[in-house]
Amino acid sequence: MDTPPPDGPGAAKKIGEYVFGVLVVALGIFTIVDTGTISVRNSANALGPRAFPYAVGALLVATGVAVLIATVRGRFGEEEESEDVDANVKTDWLTVLKLVVFLVAHILLLDVLGWMIAAAILFAGAAWSLGARPWWKPAVVGVVLAVVVQIAFGAGLGLSLPAGILEGVPLIDG
Repeated sequence: MDTPPPDGPGAAKKIGEYVFGVLVVALGIFTIVDTGTISVRNSANALGPRAFPYAVGALLVATGVAVLIATVRGRFGEEEESEDVDANVKTDWLTVLKLVVFLVAHILLLDVLGWMIAAAILFAGAAWSLGARPWWKPAVVGVVLAVVVQIAFGAGLGLSLPAGILEGVPLIDG
């Protein structure tokens, strides 16, 4: 964060910095409060499933407060400068729409088809939306990624991702 130029940043930038700081603090508070709802079985382990979310929530609150303090002091985030970004190029809303459709499809299909199939559709759809061609290459990569992640979580870590229609299949149904 740098100090503002002598003429100062515009009002929109100041408001944006405050909004960002408040949203980060709110997200941190939500994380901390919601972490308290995680049910914990009695265990000899000192660190339970709440430790990491509490740490993340506390860091979010601290970061948001730091942003707000810096903004009050007149220090604003520096706009990113990059050679490969053309500020005059318009947003490709069709691509954004495709990505949103695949994300919503993933959410809706997660419980019905299971994580592995829904993730394969998400991975393949996102790659295709972003320009991967021909269509079958991102589909193959999406399936491979989904299978690897499903097996890593199910067999490797012993965690269950929703199996959906593949429930009962070894290595899939953790």
